[in-house]
Amino acid sequence: MEKPDYRCRKEQISPSIIHITYENLTAKEGLRDITPVAFSYGGKEVLRQTLASFTQKVLYRYETDPSAMKKKMTANGEVTYAEALKKVSDKEAYEIEVRFQIGEKEILTGLGQYEDGILDYRNHTEYLYESNMRIAIPFLITTGHYGILLDSESSMVFTSKDREISFRIDAGSRLSYYVLLGEGIQDLIRAYHELTGKPSMLPRWCYGYIQSKERYESGEELVEIAEHFRKEDIPLDCVVQDWYSWEEGLWGEKKFDKKRYPDIKDVVKHLHKHHSRFMVSIWPNMSPASENYGEFAAAGELLPNSNVYNAYEEKARDRYWQQVKAEIMSSGTDALWCDNAEPFSDADWSGPEKKPEEKRYEVVRDFSQKSMDQERLNGYGLAHAKGIYENWRRDYPEKRVVNLTRSGYTGIQQYGAILWSGDITATYDTLRKQIVEGMKMSMTGMPYWTLDIGGFFVVDDAYENRGCNDTDHKPLWFWHGDYNAGVGDLGYRELYVRWLEFGTFLPIMRSHGTDTPREPWRFGQPGEPFYDAIVSHIKLRYRLLPYLYSLGAAAHRDSAMMMRALLVDFPEDERASTSVDEYMLGPSLLIAPVYTAMYYSKNSEKLEGAKKTREVYLPKGCGWYDFYTDRYYEGGQSIEADAPLDRIPVYVKAGSILPMSSDIRYADEKDGMPEVLRVYEGRDASFHLYLDAGDGYRYEEGEYALVELTYTEATHEVTQKVTGDYPVERKFRVEKVQGTQYNVLKGDKT
Repeated sequence: MEKPDYRCRKEQISPSIIHITYENLTAKEGLRDITPVAFSYGGKEVLRQTLASFTQKVLYRYETDPSAMKKKMTANGEVTYAEALKKVSDKEAYEIEVRFQIGEKEILTGLGQYEDGILDYRNHTEYLYESNMRIAIPFLITTGHYGILLDSESSMVFTSKDREISFRIDAGSRLSYYVLLGEGIQDLIRAYHELTGKPSMLPRWCYGYIQSKERYESGEELVEIAEHFRKEDIPLDCVVQDWYSWEEGLWGEKKFDKKRYPDIKDVVKHLHKHHSRFMVSIWPNMSPASENYGEFAAAGELLPNSNVYNAYEEKARDRYWQQVKAEIMSSGTDALWCDNAEPFSDADWSGPEKKPEEKRYEVVRDFSQKSMDQERLNGYGLAHAKGIYENWRRDYPEKRVVNLTRSGYTGIQQYGAILWSGDITATYDTLRKQIVEGMKMSMTGMPYWTLDIGGFFVVDDAYENRGCNDTDHKPLWFWHGDYNAGVGDLGYRELYVRWLEFGTFLPIMRSHGTDTPREPWRFGQPGEPFYDAIVSHIKLRYRLLPYLYSLGAAAHRDSAMMMRALLVDFPEDERASTSVDEYMLGPSLLIAPVYTAMYYSKNSEKLEGAKKTREVYLPKGCGWYDFYTDRYYEGGQSIEADAPLDRIPVYVKAGSILPMSSDIRYADEKDGMPEVLRVYEGRDASFHLYLDAGDGYRYEEGEYALVELTYTEATHEVTQKVTGDYPVERKFRVEKVQGTQYNVLKGDKT
């Protein structure tokens, strides 16, 4: 009796998770299954698989003589490459396509973070591959009570047309996917974390202000930056050392250049004295002249045809960690910045013209598979983060893992990772698109997301300072900004302020970029509008820290989303559900970033007659308070909101409790304790205030306090109930927005 060509299995993992697998694939010419597989929620079919197609293909590996490898400097760092490779048959696999029939109206979103600011993927194609500014995660989430998670690390293409969607997986030996079912998007995120791991707890300092740029040149400069912040009384929690901390010619070496950093331990000691943490950029690719590279080469732990360590192998991950630990971590470093975590994306960094998306996809895919298994092209950043996390937790249990990384994949939220959107450009259009990309990343199950405040590339000097060939004057890449004078351009100063105001209300607040300085005092002096707006928002960030840290704890404990598209909280409001330029930060704050110039265009040209307002839609079903003036508005209407240079529109949902700090200079200054609870009346309200040591993992043993705060509209009373073993003085001033005050909370006493 012949064996079947495949076995299709449908397994109910939990009430909200169904697993579909096609295994035992033996058909040499491929196969095509059109047997429908239906998925229902609440007694109604919401999704139907209509096709599973398997086309046999041969996967290849590429070989070369190691002595023939060459190196070159790219915009993405130093890489080694081979001009001639031998293509050798490696194994058999399939190109796989799976199709579904969907409903007529649900919004299709998630899938990670890209560049184009597209919220709804209906009638759209998205290419899922890892590259600078692209974080591909094959988790489609919808407003139709279902989500689809592909269990594959291969590059793939998602396509939607009318009521049909499909995923085309480049290479795999089987088809495996999960259908997640739930009432709303938050339920689907919870199911996703049940499958892939809950988000880590970040330390409290991560929610403060992080100062970075490309790049600080010495240990002395790093200390001077922290001292300057303290001198000007500007809050700060972290200073970042970007690339080239190593000696000249030793790209990626995890040792400091002793001429510029003669005593890195002393540098970190001084930063800590100023209550500033230290983050260091590390790279997976290393110069063949470096000692780190030599260790990997001798052990045979590099990816083929590359100078990149093999993060897919545990031994290589352990070796990489030992190199990081030897000098960087042992110096007292508090955070790692795993840059270039999609190590072969430099294929997409060549040429002055932006290639069509399909071509960019093919270029990165084809280049990457010269060094990586085609079935795992998208998983490098995940494996890289896993090695950092597991080794760090073992060796430094007193410090929570913090890994700022440019690439991630399914499950990376469990590894202490913060994702950021890559080397974006300084334009208002980019700023607008980033609003959507942040919302999509959150709806792909990753709560900790940030960006380069001000855009990475600022100038448009394609023929200067870019390492271009003087003979042909062609730029290396197509990314550029609009402001050749950098901070000297009042137009850029305005854009930067707007970007920083947006960044104030993101899960992580971090300034970074090239071409021009980024410190607040580069934008003016006290009393001048740009400087004052920047400093006031950094200080506002710190007043919001009790709220933000509690949101991070809720993400860890209950999969609660931090940055939420309006469709999450207001699914029945059609106008809110399609909003692409407003979002909720936690359950209470509605944020409406400004993404148009109102004062200056580029080259410091003054704009005459430009409005200093922007339209804001306030979702129906509740009331809203202006965060700055406390003015009340009914929901379900659009208003023309004031948006002067020193603020963007922010509204608080009626029925909210907002814990806020007094003015502090760093996150741990008052151990995370709020000074005041602001109660926005109009309906009953509740909030879970989270308190713990702010770092380390003692909270896993119960050393935390979860303060359940409840406001009852009928009695105008606030009560509290506390769980956990963390000792705190639970005494706060409570302010009603309309002025009523209570000195002590009712409820259990300290």
